[in-house]
Amino acid sequence: MFCNDPATGLKSIIAIHDTSLGPSLGGTRMWNYQHESDALVDVLRLSRGMTFKSAISGINLGGGKAVIIGDSHKDKSEMMWRRYGKFVDSLGGKYITAEDVGTSTQDIEYIFQETKHVAGKPKYLNGSGDPSPFTAYGVYLGMKASCKKAKGNDSLTGLKITVQGVGHVGYYLVDHLLKEGAIVSICDINQNNIKLVTDKHQVNVIDVKDVYTHPCDIYAPCALGATVNNDTLEHLKCSIIAGAANNQLQSEKIHGDIVKQRGIVYAPDFLINAGGVINCYIEVCGEYNEERSMKFIEKIYDRSLEIFALSDKENINNQEAAIKIAKQRIESARTLNGRR
Repeated sequence: MFCNDPATGLKSIIAIHDTSLGPSLGGTRMWNYQHESDALVDVLRLSRGMTFKSAISGINLGGGKAVIIGDSHKDKSEMMWRRYGKFVDSLGGKYITAEDVGTSTQDIEYIFQETKHVAGKPKYLNGSGDPSPFTAYGVYLGMKASCKKAKGNDSLTGLKITVQGVGHVGYYLVDHLLKEGAIVSICDINQNNIKLVTDKHQVNVIDVKDVYTHPCDIYAPCALGATVNNDTLEHLKCSIIAGAANNQLQSEKIHGDIVKQRGIVYAPDFLINAGGVINCYIEVCGEYNEERSMKFIEKIYDRSLEIFALSDKENINNQEAAIKIAKQRIESARTLNGRR
């Protein structure tokens, strides 16, 4: 659905990919896309990823996503968000929105004034608040499972980890990594994000142009997608790729296979970054319970190991193995609901 409102400057696209397991849920991303076609490609890829994310996590949600074309630092307004909320509401609950890149709990509060189909509300509105810490925790667990696969134990102590992007999720991920004794390097195009981390921690700051050549054990992409591609794979020397970004593989088949052939353990992005949507799911189910949410997120560790085992057994790349498991659950729901 294309949503346009000249009075508030709103230009948005909402994509619903699949609702076999339940209503679609996915964040609203605000980004200054160069072309509308770029926004369309992004929202379609992201909504598909949300379908698999919810399916593989065992929650009863489908996949959807939304993008707003604009600069999140200067183009936001209360009325723009409220107008957007009316568009979300017009879908009658088929799409539930939440936070993503460029949006905040304040923006979610504005949307909530116009629709109940929203998650990640501020805690004083009986919501679950910012989902970023929960996403970061899931990525951390996926990273530990990847270490278990790569070197036989899941300790991150002493490992060199490069975190590309220290926005909401990357910021909290760094906390987990340093607490366990990892050696962390960070980069970000936003210097304010860098400052927030360096004011709190001692980390190595590298230039964004050096992120793929910087020596590390684990490359953690936590910015935008498609950073694992022909060009970057020429330079990456890591043994593990595990991060929060969506759609990290430019081509799931081509680059997933190359990563596997090179002996790099890839943690499927839509599994290990599912902590946020899991937390939102606990919220939309009724009375929010953080302890229940954390227990659900902790399943990411064992599910990661399950995917690695399936990948080895069937000689397919880890992303393919994860998609296979997700699709099996979706197909089972379709059969149950008579939608085949």
